[in-house]
Amino acid sequence: MIRKIVSGKGIFAKKAQPANEADKQVVTDLLDTLRANSEVCVGMAANMIGVNKSIIVVSAGPFQFAMINPVITKKSGEYKTQESCLSLIGVRPCIRYDEIEVDYLDQNFKPQHGKYTGWTAQIIQHEIDHCNGVVI
Repeated sequence: MIRKIVSGKGIFAKKAQPANEADKQVVTDLLDTLRANSEVCVGMAANMIGVNKSIIVVSAGPFQFAMINPVITKKSGEYKTQESCLSLIGVRPCIRYDEIEVDYLDQNFKPQHGKYTGWTAQIIQHEIDHCNGVVI
């Protein structure tokens, strides 16, 4: 189901709670909402649709995938950039890393470990910040 995007810094003010298998519908709704906003958005966190759970979805080219309870375990290649967000007005400076490794659960709640670089890594970092209560 496509959900309404929640706006404002308040939605990122607290750290998201860990997700569990009871949150499968949230994963589906988040993927549906990302696809519906694909012309203006490349990633979303569950708090952007009003659910305070640690779930993100990422668009990597033609593919969209979910990361449940993602944790960055390794990062390298620090750089400065600017980012915008569908839930916030304006562009803000931030620090990102060109290469990251992430432990997470996939859409079927199976443990995964992934290595990401470049633009995909940047999207993942942005969305994990949202889960961690960081306003970008």
